[in-house]
Amino acid sequence: MNKAGVKPVISVANLTTSFIVEGQLRPVVRNISFDVAPRETVAIVGESGSGKSVTALSIMRLISASSGRVEGSIRLGDRDLLTLPEHEMRKIRGNDIAMIFQEPMTSLNPVLTIGYQIAEALMLHRGMSHSEAKAETIRLLEKVRIPAAKSRFDEYPHRFSGGMRQRVMIAMALACKPKLLIADEPTTALDVTIQAQILDLIKILQDEEGMSVLFITHDMGVVAEIADRTVVMYKGEAVESGNTDDIFARPKHPYTRALLSAVPRLGSMEGHARPMRFPVVDKATGESDVPVETPDTVNEKERPVLEVKNLITRFDIHSGLFGGVSGRVHAVENVSFTVKAGETLALVGESGCGKSTTGRSIVRLVEPNSGTVMVDGQNVLDLKREKLREMRRNMQMIFQDPFASLNPRATVGAAIAEPILTHGLASKAQAREMTADLLHRVGLTADMASRYPHEFSGGQRQRICIARALALKPKLIIADEAVSALDVSIKAQVVNLMLDLQESMGLAYLFISHDMAVVERVSHRVAVMYLGEIVEIGPRVSVFGNPQHPYTKKLMAAVPIPDPARRGQKHPVSNDEIKSPVRPADYVPPIREYREVTPGHFVQVWGAEWEPKTALAA
Repeated sequence: MNKAGVKPVISVANLTTSFIVEGQLRPVVRNISFDVAPRETVAIVGESGSGKSVTALSIMRLISASSGRVEGSIRLGDRDLLTLPEHEMRKIRGNDIAMIFQEPMTSLNPVLTIGYQIAEALMLHRGMSHSEAKAETIRLLEKVRIPAAKSRFDEYPHRFSGGMRQRVMIAMALACKPKLLIADEPTTALDVTIQAQILDLIKILQDEEGMSVLFITHDMGVVAEIADRTVVMYKGEAVESGNTDDIFARPKHPYTRALLSAVPRLGSMEGHARPMRFPVVDKATGESDVPVETPDTVNEKERPVLEVKNLITRFDIHSGLFGGVSGRVHAVENVSFTVKAGETLALVGESGCGKSTTGRSIVRLVEPNSGTVMVDGQNVLDLKREKLREMRRNMQMIFQDPFASLNPRATVGAAIAEPILTHGLASKAQAREMTADLLHRVGLTADMASRYPHEFSGGQRQRICIARALALKPKLIIADEAVSALDVSIKAQVVNLMLDLQESMGLAYLFISHDMAVVERVSHRVAVMYLGEIVEIGPRVSVFGNPQHPYTKKLMAAVPIPDPARRGQKHPVSNDEIKSPVRPADYVPPIREYREVTPGHFVQVWGAEWEPKTALAA
């Protein structure tokens, strides 16, 4: 029983999970204890490697006996899950306890329709007939706000967007009316607007179904939005737990203070004209430095490093193997902007808006249809292969997934030295010296050059990718969601590194991101993209302080605010998927008009699609 005399739905006591490493058991979760009460949401928060996901897998008994051991007590009502035989545990999974994971596409079977996959659970656990299961599946899909649920019963997972696939996973989890829903980083891979929809949906369904939620995340903003109580994990241990309001207002452990200080807060840059580093907090002592604005390194008189004018990139869609063009994806449509030396222009928008394609078009990883891309006075789009390779010395890209960017069979030293040797800029001995200097510059040590990518953490791998991008001494770096996949404190470290390098080397950044709170922290100017077009562009102070376009306002309103006082607020859950940029083959884009709100702040004049859905009373 808890203090209120209410019996918890699940009670975890002294949970210790160990894995077999080199023939020995090594604990990765040590003596974790917490309860989840009826209708309560408990968040387990911590960085990657803290043990929070292993805790969830231990509760579900998904740790194989051949690879590890789970000890302690996990009581669901009167039953200790750790003592149940496997066939009894199978009845509990999906029935009494359901789980949704971070990446829905890996959880859904790509060769089965989403309707069949949900109906299968209903027939297995609830003994329904096929027709009953189909009717209940359609009801569940409607419950999680999937538009036209009946017609989408027979569709396959690849036909759904990321946010809609996550809704399918929630519908599947709710199929057997579980007492406890375990949500393991269910919004981390989603755009900020889709994340807001999923968080609101979970809150609404929790109220309707009366279930408890164990929510696992590394995002303190999400914790503030959804959790009644919070357990903070660090290196396999619970270092702090309690009421969410108390933890945010009066964090006791240094690590909790470090996590909270690293959270980018929308609006925290008010009164600051230039980018500002994140505060650095010592995880052992909780002591923090006081960040200051970065120096003004932008030279307004110099010619911009990058000038993009009327850039258009479209992808043809063919009907059949030998068919003609039936339509086109208008990925980038008449985009123009400039970036000066020492300046950061942030390109923001949801997945599918064309921001990554814009970055790839600039370096010609995809071939644009038309426009001009001037780098150092040369039009990149006119260059032949050899000249283009030379030009790429001046412009480098950093990608979202550093592990996918690095050859797993090559040492990181070889990866960093490769562009230096390819362009003939140094001998092998000189390249080794340059590699050691680059590793030192990004906060690593020279002896790490002999290691392989798998021996580094995600944040360290991203630093290695930054070192490789710097190897050719570029003037422009295109950072494509370079910090999106990182934990909040690692994200702060990498952002600080990028700002330091910009200051010392005068780098120009095109910073591509969907994270508005990070963008506010790092950028001088901001361009907002929607369906391949820039709908608003201007100085960061002006765009964030006085957003004009409805889409910009929508993006900013969806950012989770790390303030538990807002937890009771529910936002209207939109059923709308992001509109498609696919157009008929004969489609002619309209000519867009822009108005200047304040000096340098331009907004696209919008039409009826952005007007309020309900008419105002006269």
